[in-house]
Amino acid sequence: MTTFTELGIAPDIVDALAAKGISDAFPIQEQTIPLALTGQDIIGQAKTGTGKTFGFGLPLVQRLGDDPEPGVKALVVVPTRELAVQVTEDMELATSNRPTKVVSIYGGKAYEGQIEQLKAGAQIVVGTPGRLLDLANQRILSLADVREVVLDEADKMLDLGFLPDIEKIFSRIPEVRHTMLFSATMPGPIVALARRFMSKPIHIRANDPDEGLTQANIKHLIYRAHSLDKDEVIARILQADGRGKTVIFTRTKRAAAKLVEELSDRGFNAAAVHGDLNQDQRERAMAAFKAGRKDVLIATDVAARGIDVDDVTHVINHTIPDDDKVYLHRAGRTGRAGKTGIAVTFVDWEDLHKWALINRALEFGQPEPVETYSSSPHLFTDLDIPEGTKGRLTSAPSAQPSRASTAGRREGERSGDAAGGAARTRSRRRTRGGRPAGEGDATTTSTSTSTDEAASKEPGAGTHDGKGKEHHDGNAAPRRRRRRRGGRSGGSAAGAPSQAPTA
Repeated sequence: MTTFTELGIAPDIVDALAAKGISDAFPIQEQTIPLALTGQDIIGQAKTGTGKTFGFGLPLVQRLGDDPEPGVKALVVVPTRELAVQVTEDMELATSNRPTKVVSIYGGKAYEGQIEQLKAGAQIVVGTPGRLLDLANQRILSLADVREVVLDEADKMLDLGFLPDIEKIFSRIPEVRHTMLFSATMPGPIVALARRFMSKPIHIRANDPDEGLTQANIKHLIYRAHSLDKDEVIARILQADGRGKTVIFTRTKRAAAKLVEELSDRGFNAAAVHGDLNQDQRERAMAAFKAGRKDVLIATDVAARGIDVDDVTHVINHTIPDDDKVYLHRAGRTGRAGKTGIAVTFVDWEDLHKWALINRALEFGQPEPVETYSSSPHLFTDLDIPEGTKGRLTSAPSAQPSRASTAGRREGERSGDAAGGAARTRSRRRTRGGRPAGEGDATTTSTSTSTDEAASKEPGAGTHDGKGKEHHDGNAAPRRRRRRRGGRSGGSAAGAPSQAPTA
């Protein structure tokens, strides 16, 4: 392996990386860093998770100098908020031994903090196109002195419709600059963008770190699962031997919210990242996952763009992705940095055709997913789940007993444990005459006393004067007697047996 020192990175930056246990360069870093340090324009073809952030980030920081003047000198444009946060963290690590300041500019967060950092003289801006243009149009963000530009995940920007915004951003940047563009694929519009805004770029194609090895490092398990059994299957997988941080992908925001609630109820430390959460909530969830305070992260695809965690052991596809590219992106959250990982995918009956396409594209040789239930023996052996494991942790959070107490109350009612409970249960059943079945009005009055007493304690409830009369607060409406089919009002024949009118 090549060290960053051998690639020409300054000692203070090398020391900052070493403090986090980073010393050897990935293949794309070996190829891009020496060229980028010279100011060569670069087109880097690489997927997320290949180490490209340091591939462009370290040269960018070093080219700005040991102590750059205040004001924006470098711009990194990314397609999503999560990726902006991730890139910013990496850039802050690289600049931790320098006075260089980094600021994230993206939507979903208050303007004030971002504006303060810009006014304080931040030299590196990492941002999404919409918010960057917004601040530029307000003349709060000046791009007139930018000399280092990076477009990260350009194909994703194309998918999200950001290409016109990118062109507007480039129109505000000096023509003489150092430009780097990174993209997993190179569709026509991205190639045209590169030709228009770059000067004699060198095209570097870097696979995942030992891409063939990466696939070998990941164990792919494909199950045809019943939708009503998936939660139970997942809960058992989460108790597998050696299971570490786990990412679960769902197709919809609603499914993510439902699953995090279900797993939390079963006793697991789960957090969610999806579009219905505000940016602060998403960032807190991601931070908790990275720090290990939560070891299960449930995410939708767009929100998962910023998941760059080395110690993810399992990825679970709650629903199969739409194509092989999304599948690889999801599975690539595990088996990183040379470690092994497990990717489990659930295929619904109606989605078997999707798996057939993915299987053919990736040459997995698994044409038919195995029909799998939470009780299937092969589930336990495939994933090293201890025999007898159930879908709920024995040490479930203490906040859950409310369900047990509710069940106890219901059981008490069924068994007639308390007279009031039994009577209340009976009093809900009405005959055609409207009175409780098989009881007289006198009985009804005595058994409903506890209910009336409870009601009398509520604001606005009536009070009795002991003579059978009832006084009401000014705000409370007087109780009205209900008319019965026989013409009598309720309770008019106290003690008389309740009978339905005869035909």
